[in-house]
Amino acid sequence: MLQNNSNIKSLIAKLWQNFWSGGISNPLTAIEQITYLIFMKRIDELEAKRERDAEFTGEAYISRFSGKYKVPGSDTEVEKSELRWSNFKRKPAEEMLLHVQIKVFPFLKEMNGGSTFTKAMSNAVFIMPKPSLLVEAINIIEQLFTEIERDATEGGQAFQDIQGDVYELLLSEIATAGKNGQFRTPRHIIKLMVELLEPQLGQRMADPSCGTAGFILGFYQYILTSLVRSKDPGKLMVDEDGFERATISGVLTEQVKEILEQSLYGYDVDTTMVRLGLMNLMMHGIDQPQIDYKDTLSKSFNEDSQYDIVMANPPFTGNIDKGDINESLKLPTTKTELLFVERIFTMLKMGGTAAVVVPQGVLFGSGKAFETLRKQLTDKAELKAVIAMPSGVFKPYAGVSTAILIFTKGGETNDVWFYDMQADGYTLDDKRNKIGGSDLPDIVNQYKARNEKKDNNLEAKYFFVPKAEIVANGYDLSISKYKVEVYEEVVYEKPDVIIGKLETIESEISKGLIQLKALLP
Repeated sequence: MLQNNSNIKSLIAKLWQNFWSGGISNPLTAIEQITYLIFMKRIDELEAKRERDAEFTGEAYISRFSGKYKVPGSDTEVEKSELRWSNFKRKPAEEMLLHVQIKVFPFLKEMNGGSTFTKAMSNAVFIMPKPSLLVEAINIIEQLFTEIERDATEGGQAFQDIQGDVYELLLSEIATAGKNGQFRTPRHIIKLMVELLEPQLGQRMADPSCGTAGFILGFYQYILTSLVRSKDPGKLMVDEDGFERATISGVLTEQVKEILEQSLYGYDVDTTMVRLGLMNLMMHGIDQPQIDYKDTLSKSFNEDSQYDIVMANPPFTGNIDKGDINESLKLPTTKTELLFVERIFTMLKMGGTAAVVVPQGVLFGSGKAFETLRKQLTDKAELKAVIAMPSGVFKPYAGVSTAILIFTKGGETNDVWFYDMQADGYTLDDKRNKIGGSDLPDIVNQYKARNEKKDNNLEAKYFFVPKAEIVANGYDLSISKYKVEVYEEVVYEKPDVIIGKLETIESEISKGLIQLKALLP
């Protein structure tokens, strides 16, 4: 949690500014290059720790930096030790840039041979316009890691946790919309969604449009926080968004890590996002993340009935070529915002639950595909909740109004719980500054207690609507269709009273002018 560490924030801002002024103005390109450098630094540090541990215990350990490395495209071999951050950072600027481009980066790409990481890195390119930019970036990253170490020592938080937070802060600096309506999901909305689903260790989870892996990370952190809650609840803290969070590294045993690495899956059609997502998870302690480059709407994707949990914020705008759509998707449409919801439904095991962000047009659109989708969610699943969000939640990327749908495949819908979120704890303008008065903790509390209370006051923020009423309204799921707005009656004074008051004011002004004139020489 970095909200109190201004040094780390300023170093990240400086890093971004240096890349911008150094000629890399595209935020996605910049974050990718920064990520590669941070990854080089972290791999070196992790390897040094393993070497120290092996020396202390007397166990044999072969470092990944032992032996020689054959430079691709040449007959040259170099000692792998020369590819370590701690060694190459001392080289002169121009020599160092060439060394990193030709030797270190190719080694990094091949490091986890045969893994999804190696596959994703196959087309990656190291872009650094000038040697001085590399030197500056290395110096700032060194300072960043020193700050992380200091914060860990003084604040009692694990290095792994702070490092993960730093990377999340780096990602939050991306402030441009992606292609086809892709944009980063605010982390507090992810935390809300995972709190509502309450996943368990061992459940298989997927995101069919994972971007930088925010939902996967949210699932991962929720599971580890739950383990801390069961073992040592005194270590729980409430974060800036009102959710419990804990130092997670202490419960990330090898057994837990292995279970999680076999439980978390992500897919994306953007290779840059796949690489960022992979590194995001690796920075948080997941050594073998399962994120793959794949179009989950296409004929090449076959993951039906595989997952217990699916969480996603799929692209809102765009169409897919009709001939490319997977045969398992039956909706009569090429609109991705509809097809993704159907894809999420098919990915779930029977009894599996999803939480998905949709544009509010999905809730009331009059086309055949819109109604067919809503009918499927209501008739072939238990549609548990529709949470309407205000239009500013996704600024500065987009101002579209959105909602969260929560449904369980194969369940039976009797009543649907609606909540009208009016505040998410941040200003609803492009700046999205933190403010008080968030509805998020209340949403969690009211959702979990909904079946005990069975609130049905249509004038309130939250209420139930019977399935029969939804069906009678053409499966319309927009909250405005059912919520009764309460308007405060405004009583105006009679015209003659208003005119009398204006005449009194006019008279007083005239008297004041006469007094002022009397004071003139």
